[in-house]
Amino acid sequence: MSVETQKETLGFQTEVKQLLHLMIHSLYSNKEIFLRELISNASDAVDKLRFEALAKPELLEGGSELKIRVSFDKDAKTVTLEDNGIGMSREETIAHLGTIAKSGTADFLKNLSGDQKKDSSLIGQFGVGFYSAFIVADKVEVFTRRAGLAAGEGVHWASKGEGEFEIATVEKAERGTRIVLHLKSGEEEFADGWRLRNVIKKYSDHIGLPIELPKEFHGEEKDKPAEPEWEVVNRASALWTRPRTEVTDEQYQEFYKHVSHDYDNPLSWSHNKVEGKLEYTSLLYVPGRAPFDLYQREAPRGLKLYVQRVFIMDQADEFLPLYLRFIKGVVDSNDLSLNVSREILQKDPVIDSMKSALTKRVLDMLEKLAKNEPEQYKTFWKNFGQVLKEGPAEDFANKEKIAGLLRFASTAEGEGEQVVSLGDYVSRLKEGQDKIYFLTGESYAQVKNSPHLEVFRKKGIEVLLLTDRIDEWLMSYLTEFDGKSFIDVARGDLDLGSLDSEEDKKAQEEVAKSKEGLVERLKTALGEQVAEVRVSHRLTDSPAILAIGEQDLGLQMRQILEASGQKVPDSKPIFEFNPSHPLIEKLDAEPDEDRFGDLSHILFDQAALAAGDSLKDPAAYVQRLNKLLVELSA
Repeated sequence: MSVETQKETLGFQTEVKQLLHLMIHSLYSNKEIFLRELISNASDAVDKLRFEALAKPELLEGGSELKIRVSFDKDAKTVTLEDNGIGMSREETIAHLGTIAKSGTADFLKNLSGDQKKDSSLIGQFGVGFYSAFIVADKVEVFTRRAGLAAGEGVHWASKGEGEFEIATVEKAERGTRIVLHLKSGEEEFADGWRLRNVIKKYSDHIGLPIELPKEFHGEEKDKPAEPEWEVVNRASALWTRPRTEVTDEQYQEFYKHVSHDYDNPLSWSHNKVEGKLEYTSLLYVPGRAPFDLYQREAPRGLKLYVQRVFIMDQADEFLPLYLRFIKGVVDSNDLSLNVSREILQKDPVIDSMKSALTKRVLDMLEKLAKNEPEQYKTFWKNFGQVLKEGPAEDFANKEKIAGLLRFASTAEGEGEQVVSLGDYVSRLKEGQDKIYFLTGESYAQVKNSPHLEVFRKKGIEVLLLTDRIDEWLMSYLTEFDGKSFIDVARGDLDLGSLDSEEDKKAQEEVAKSKEGLVERLKTALGEQVAEVRVSHRLTDSPAILAIGEQDLGLQMRQILEASGQKVPDSKPIFEFNPSHPLIEKLDAEPDEDRFGDLSHILFDQAALAAGDSLKDPAAYVQRLNKLLVELSA
């Protein structure tokens, strides 16, 4: 080995130390996946070289036959994996092998609990391929040189996974990366050709470049060739280029793990070849769980882009809208040029056509999942439902299709479960019902007990209960479904249309007329706090509620805007009272205007609390309530 220069010892980033601790303590029951992860990384390195060599052919350094080689030494108890891909410079080696430059790191670490089973799942979600080497090795060495650098600028990185690593400059004639795993005691099974061959066939058969192992030698030792002869052990053809009938479910699942760096199987996938005006192949996956950075809209996302099977970019986000940012997979186009850039992708009309088609493909896949595997769809909804709710605002063309995929809690279903589709709701409409009723709120407990639902319970009308922070914003874009308009039951003057009989309407008018005097007294007492006072047709059990004006922001939107520091336009609620409630009857009969005022304010504040709002003057509310309690106990 060449003489090492510029040798130094550096400490791992804190996050890496924690990961290594988990890895070294045998987090994975399935240890063989270390090879899958290292081969996947090597494949990515070769893809990157292919792409950079389009503009700079000299990076190939005369060697255009790209491959991965896996070898072993039983006596030395080592496994070596070598690729002739892009390689790394000294700075890149420190950055890639000493730190985790991934958004969501803090969230990830916060969720580590010390429970090995749970933490294993989290690590899979985070995706940390290289460090899986320490599952089976007590020392890992990396020899690498970036394509284009001089042979004297090779790098030797070594670590025992104990909080620090050594790095030195060495001579390395060939570009690319060689990783040497010094196996732990008890892990010698991996220094075996048959074992490595089986692992590669099982996990990496889909890799689209040759993975070579030394040929087994069965003759006399003296006849053994001086140099090993290599043989390809995988199919070495990109999986998405094969006919669907030739690809097994297991191969699709392993390919997903390769493109997504996830450790779990996907929920669903769609593999399609399009021919005609446009020619491209897509293989799209719905993951089984959400990554940590799902809600960071600026986080890296997108599909792997290939042009005529040549890798172009890792996260091409122009092919799917932002609300489908969780989709993983590849798209391989015959219509784009090999020197395509992100700027060109943003302007190319071909991309718009592909984006439209791929979006519909994903929505069709989700529809199929919801119809054929409702339990799997529940898992999908739990993980990605809030992101899908961004869709109606972003994708007008597919608004109805997205709406059909949404799920909500409802007064007709069990505790808090978001399982009701809009199609389910419409199928259960009462005779004469032409509206879809909903109520938004901060929590399921708050909305299910809301006074706004009282008349709906009495008449047996189903109401959707919306409790996600995004829901009120969503409903401002989702105005109808299947020809039925949406009605917020806490907004405006409730009109049940033909669900109210003529007798009901006539009775309501008569009651409202008889309570005109009380309405005026309440307006005077509540003054500037209310926009309007009126008799309520929504209430059966509660004395009063606050309704929102037709054009006003709801409580959810107000709280979101206030939390983000934005100025919220002033608006006042509408105070509605139940004329048949004993408290209202007592209030109506109260001759003392000061006491009437105190009772009116108490009812107003209680209605605000029932709506999930905070009181403007809690001390005044407590003072009035205490005064009333003293009077009652006197």
